[in-house]
Amino acid sequence: MSEKGEVDLTGAKQNTGVWLVKVPKYLSQQWAKATGRGEVGKLRICKKGNQGKAEVSFTLNEELTVIEGIEDKTVSAPREHPFTMQTVGGQTLAVFTETSSGQLEERSDGSSSVSGAGAGPDKIALEGVVVQRAECRPAVSEGYMRLKRLQIEELAKPVRLSQQLDKAVTSNYKPVANHNYNLEYERKKKEEGKRARADKQQVLDMLFSAFEKHQYYNIKDLVDITKQPVIYLKEILRDIGIYNVKGTHKNTWELKPEYRHYQGDEKIDE
Repeated sequence: MSEKGEVDLTGAKQNTGVWLVKVPKYLSQQWAKATGRGEVGKLRICKKGNQGKAEVSFTLNEELTVIEGIEDKTVSAPREHPFTMQTVGGQTLAVFTETSSGQLEERSDGSSSVSGAGAGPDKIALEGVVVQRAECRPAVSEGYMRLKRLQIEELAKPVRLSQQLDKAVTSNYKPVANHNYNLEYERKKKEEGKRARADKQQVLDMLFSAFEKHQYYNIKDLVDITKQPVIYLKEILRDIGIYNVKGTHKNTWELKPEYRHYQGDEKIDE
């Protein structure tokens, strides 16, 4: 947010006090499921006698007690949650709210307005100063102990599990001993290994005959024509040919000028 407005200190002027309460994780998750008016439960504050210490407890609404998804089971969250009261401890804590431009704002009279992009800077307001700290703890019961046990078991589960299959996999990706491209590679490798080296002069005759038809050849075509091993064929080509590493005929072989039967700009059909 690029622009900040002045802080509204109405809460400080009104001496508004707020409580800072720590709640269990499951309780905050259940609160997020509240619908309608957003009512999640009831807070009870009881004080015994004039000098007695206030007893505070929170009761969760019945419809928010159902917790699903733990080991594919449905368990109930505790409803009763007594508070353990704590002091602020000399700290100065406050609660602020921030309303961004373009967001819907609720007015005290029940109406609403939308502040657009040009409506001004974001609004920051002080809602109140923390006057009491507390911790909301569930009442120990059989239901709560079951919930904690299931949560611990869920966290202890390994992320990945091995599973024994009762029948063969019927998907399209069946395991094979060897893939087609590997078989083709092995076949070509064997064929090349079987090729016997012909007499050098015989290979030269085949090469010159081929270059009478076309000026440029790649090594694969020359191997098919001569039926010679690649390494042996390249040894002979280095004596009579030039390997083009750039240009239009990149990665092809052609005869050296002294072995060409044509002269000048005359070219054999490519």
